[in-house]
Amino acid sequence: MKPSSARRSAFTIIELLIVMSIIIVLAGLVLATSGYVQKKGARSRAEAEIAAMSAALESYKADNGIYPSDATTEKLAANTDVDATTKIYENASLYLYKQLSGDINGTRSATAKSYMAFKPNMLKPPPPSTADVTAIRDPFGNSYGYSTIRAKVPAGSDGYNPTFDLWSTATSSAQNQWIKNW
Repeated sequence: MKPSSARRSAFTIIELLIVMSIIIVLAGLVLATSGYVQKKGARSRAEAEIAAMSAALESYKADNGIYPSDATTEKLAANTDVDATTKIYENASLYLYKQLSGDINGTRSATAKSYMAFKPNMLKPPPPSTADVTAIRDPFGNSYGYSTIRAKVPAGSDGYNPTFDLWSTATSSAQNQWIKNW
């Protein structure tokens, strides 16, 4: 056997680098696509959760004659950005949880009429924590926004719906990227 024929059966370093670069490019495409699909799935889940909470709010109103509101929900304007220095989103979301779940104490056990059964992964802190609920979480880990400011001041410029506003900021501070009921 000639030494040159043994060399021809082996891969060159260039061939190996080309194959590795093709694999890396394909892996990057798969990862980019999976990230897009996960974000799209989270947006769809948030839309479904907002629709379910809106339906529960309609049931609440049918029984009580009004939508749930308190001082926090009457201050939170749906057309303002998230303020990280205050917990107004969290407080409004907690109030909404307590009214819809019947869990007035936030201890994860209903003591009054329930209008919606929240999945554990919708609550903050998330499972496996058994600590008291502090807010309703959207699929992106943020608190849902809930406002009744327009119902209190119909002629005002805050808010969008005359009844209630319910939204998720998703992963953006730009309102056109938010998931909302208006």
